[in-house]
Amino acid sequence: MRKKGKAILIGAGPGDSGLLTRKGAQRLETADVVIYDALVQRDLLDLVSPEASVHFVGKRSNQHAVSQEKLNELLIKEAKKGKVVVRLKGGDPFCLGRGGEEAAALADAGIDFEIIPGVSSAIAVPAYAGIPLTHRGSASGYAVVTGHEDSSKKEEPVDWQALAKFRGTLVILMGVKRIRSIAASLIKYGRNPETPAALIQWGTIGRQKSLKATLSSIAERVETEGFEAPAVIVIGEVVKFHKQLSWFEKLPLIGKRIVVTRSRNQADGFSMLLRDSGAQVLEIPTIRIEIPLNRQGIVDVLLSLNSYDWLVFTSANGVRRFFDFFFKSFDDI
Repeated sequence: MRKKGKAILIGAGPGDSGLLTRKGAQRLETADVVIYDALVQRDLLDLVSPEASVHFVGKRSNQHAVSQEKLNELLIKEAKKGKVVVRLKGGDPFCLGRGGEEAAALADAGIDFEIIPGVSSAIAVPAYAGIPLTHRGSASGYAVVTGHEDSSKKEEPVDWQALAKFRGTLVILMGVKRIRSIAASLIKYGRNPETPAALIQWGTIGRQKSLKATLSSIAERVETEGFEAPAVIVIGEVVKFHKQLSWFEKLPLIGKRIVVTRSRNQADGFSMLLRDSGAQVLEIPTIRIEIPLNRQGIVDVLLSLNSYDWLVFTSANGVRRFFDFFFKSFDDI
């Protein structure tokens, strides 16, 4: 009897791979098929079994590698084969990520599914920029909305008039291209033009960069400085805390992109140190450590060591391998 398949929608978080939940990592390790987005950090794929098949279905702005309909079909097709299918999505699956549509398609097809929440960029990115979404005396609540206009809808998807009257913090995702019209709408409906505003680009990873202005000047600053997606927009009095509480962008290696060429199984610790210092790390192993096939030849060489005055090692790997072989053949150095 064929094993019953299952689909798991996992939120990968906003960018920093360390923000993937423990449960999400566990499910990712057991997947037969992984379908992932453009904003998912590639080092998360290191958790995937070598036997699993991996599919890129990235979406960025209007450029889609795979349409939503085809993506739904892929999820259903693979699950019907009896496989565990992981849909790895940036941020949180149910927070402006079309995860609800994918779950509905699975439900309609009779496929078992599971939802594992992720850390939403709406919360994490401002935190990495030192901007608390709520703060006593500044904001007692926040609203998260999309800035991406759906051309198929007759009415604008966001009620900017209502949001202009909201006294809490506004967090806008996918709104960089429409920042001028968004700011104009909020001001038109009564929001103070001097309200602090910020954009945080590539939040939570080493490329993070913040831009601050007022609601009336933010669009001009974005255009002047060439700020592009992906970026999170924050509007409200809490933006003023960025100067005092910014911590991530003060790390010594922020903005630096560093390639680590060590072997895959030895790179993790070094890469983590670099990331903790703010660097964007790209692991490209240029070496692979393997056990020599001619072990007897090594033993023969070891027997003649007493004829040398110096023994020079060229790497820590060489030292470890040498003594592994030596003490398997001899009791005493």
